[in-house]
Amino acid sequence: MTYPDFFDAIPAIELRDPLSAVLGTFAKGEVEISYLEVVKGAGHSCPTVGGAYLMTYHALKTLFPEGRALRGSIDVKLADDLEEGTTGVVANVISYITGATDKSGFKGLGGNFARHSLMAYNQDVQNIRFTRVDTGDSVDVFMIQVQLLQALNKVLLFKLSYKGKQLTNRNKNLVSYGKTE
Repeated sequence: MTYPDFFDAIPAIELRDPLSAVLGTFAKGEVEISYLEVVKGAGHSCPTVGGAYLMTYHALKTLFPEGRALRGSIDVKLADDLEEGTTGVVANVISYITGATDKSGFKGLGGNFARHSLMAYNQDVQNIRFTRVDTGDSVDVFMIQVQLLQALNKVLLFKLSYKGKQLTNRNKNLVSYGKTE
């Protein structure tokens, strides 16, 4: 399978997932989710998918400075309605990574590992709030599409120049898209 080189430049998200440990899915419940995996789930890569991934990555790094984030133990509140704009796409990416879902999610095993009701829409937050269930610590995240495009374009430009490839006019336009002069 071939895909753009810059996918590999985006850092993976490292998680601990107690449910997967109990079920024997992953040794010690240690899970790593890459941008490529999220793209496969979404069916495409775009600024919305990339932005949702990067917001989640940075939110989890902030909330779990000691190491791996605890999957299934993160509450997510979104300001917008599920059906508004790209909220559903963003929520799907966040849910895939954190395990947080609305009412439709996993109900748990023997009162443990429930993931339903960890995601809610139309909430009184600025954009998206991630909260650790165990400590109550939270972080609000925002996505500004122009900045995201610039960040992804820098990674793409670095990868293209690193690989020694010549940029075509088509690629030069892609790389410069979103820059402000």
